[in-house]
Amino acid sequence: MSEAQAEFAERMNRMLNEASLALMVSVGHRTGLFDVMAQMPAATSAEIASRASLHERYVREWLAAMTAGRIVEYDGAAGTYALPVGHAALLTRSAGMNNLAAGTQFIGLLAQVEDQIVDCFRRGGGVPYSAFPRFTELMAERSGAGYDATLTDVVLPLVPGLTGRLQQGIGVADVGCGSGHALNLMAETFPRSRFTGFDLSDAAIAAAREEAKRKGLANVRFERRDAAHLGEDGGFDFITTFDAVHDQARPDLLLAGIASALRPGGVYLCVEGAASSELAENLGHPRGPWLYTISCMHCMTVSLAEGGMGLGTMWGEQAARKMLGEAGFTSVEVVHRAGDDDAYFIATKD
Repeated sequence: MSEAQAEFAERMNRMLNEASLALMVSVGHRTGLFDVMAQMPAATSAEIASRASLHERYVREWLAAMTAGRIVEYDGAAGTYALPVGHAALLTRSAGMNNLAAGTQFIGLLAQVEDQIVDCFRRGGGVPYSAFPRFTELMAERSGAGYDATLTDVVLPLVPGLTGRLQQGIGVADVGCGSGHALNLMAETFPRSRFTGFDLSDAAIAAAREEAKRKGLANVRFERRDAAHLGEDGGFDFITTFDAVHDQARPDLLLAGIASALRPGGVYLCVEGAASSELAENLGHPRGPWLYTISCMHCMTVSLAEGGMGLGTMWGEQAARKMLGEAGFTSVEVVHRAGDDDAYFIATKD
């Protein structure tokens, strides 16, 4: 075996280990084991299982994987396990938007459709949204902490003068609103404004309405609507989409509908992953392999399943600017924030 082959073999072994650990980290998140261990001193597998109300044999094997993966520390003499404070800060629910364990759940979700994706490679077409039963739930968990931390204080102020207008009272829509947390948060923060959320998923709309009811919000409503056929004419002053354009079957119709739905002087804020439309310019992207993978196995394929354009997760800034222009927007400003994986497209029309 050549030196280059040996290095690649070593890399493949690391990949198998890391991919396996991703599944186990997802299990630790879903079972609450990281949250439990963060609140405990070094403890035996039996003590950890008891605190988490889980079966000890499974917990012990999970702890072995975590120990071998250098995520959990193990004292062989005492037979105890401990989650380092620095690791807990990135693996527990109390970490909020810094919780990296939540994202590992997507590995198992994507794996469930591998057979169907392989079939699509041979026959074309795509895998529909219905094949991803937990997708809305996982997206809500992933984005919710981020909205709580940055939406009203960081993201909305990126649009000049917007916060003041929201405080005075304007009409706002969120297209592809999912479970509605972003819109409910805005409605709660700006009680004089009126908010409408549109999404095609019955489950998402039900969750959005339930949260609004729980918060006692009277200035927000949610409608089941195909984003490609909004049918609104100049009814809104501000419209948002959060990571909701690239996986649409007809993102061109969505963007045109948003342009039509804005009043004169209205603003559209399109939040999408920061990337280039050119592969060569994404080779240094810190999450490039992950984003192209989730594109192939979810974002692109759900669009193609509806006979759509299949833009994919990494459609990029150049394509976004072009499509926004074709939709009728005459001004597009793109804002990038240091340490932020998203790009913020602020679009207006004459």
